Amino acid sequence: MCLILFSYDKHPAYRLVLAANRDEFYDRPTAPAHFWKKGGGILAGRDEKAGGTWMGLTRAGRWAAVTNYRDFRTPPDDDAPSRGRLVTGFLESDDAPAVHLDDLATRADRYNGFNLLAGTPGAVGYLSNRDGAPRTLDPGLYGISNHLLDTPWPKVQGGKAALREQIDRDAPIEPEPLLEVLADTAVPPDDELPDTGMSLERERMVAPRFIRGERYGTRSSTVLLVRRDGGVTFVERRFEGNSESYEDRRFDFPLEQ
Repeated sequence: MCLILFSYDKHPAYRLVLAANRDEFYDRPTAPAHFWKKGGGILAGRDEKAGGTWMGLTRAGRWAAVTNYRDFRTPPDDDAPSRGRLVTGFLESDDAPAVHLDDLATRADRYNGFNLLAGTPGAVGYLSNRDGAPRTLDPGLYGISNHLLDTPWPKVQGGKAALREQIDRDAPIEPEPLLEVLADTAVPPDDELPDTGMSLERERMVAPRFIRGERYGTRSSTVLLVRRDGGVTFVERRFEGNSESYEDRRFDFPLEQ
């Protein structure tokens, strides 16, 4: 993922409200969201090049999502393991988020820069290998892009404000308004752009919540709703290159007890 907005344990009817965009090169082979035959009932898309995923959950309510940490002043290690395996590693585990992330932290430096969110119906943990020890998150509203959790990049701040508007409404939360939050293509002023070691032109291109470049951009938008009654709604909207054409996949199911 390249933008994750989520509200954890702050809504009377929902344990989790999450909206996220995955940005990637258009020619990277990717399978749409589906229940994997192997992996204990994992629902996720799949990176068919490296075999992992950017976000997924299980029927028992374990979920995880990863973003890259972007700093082009430090060249990436082409031999590092895939960060998509961080997501499947948690989903296939039985450990609590804190236990799993504590163990992962001992070998996190093997990976290129990442942010990992790992959750269950009762807890959410966060680990970045650019920010020290893992954290157990308090109930709240959070945002993360390609820097640390809640770094005030424009897409994070604007996305959090838009998500807050949705969860503060006195009405059931529906996927479509959250997908619209993710679809914003506004480019912030140059003086608000981060400096991640890229050219100004490139920083402008990747600054919106929804990116539409020539070879790189938002490949999919995902909404995950976990209600307090145990019901789950998972919607993935997949885009065709940099066109406006898309296909939706929706999954509704109860969590296993």
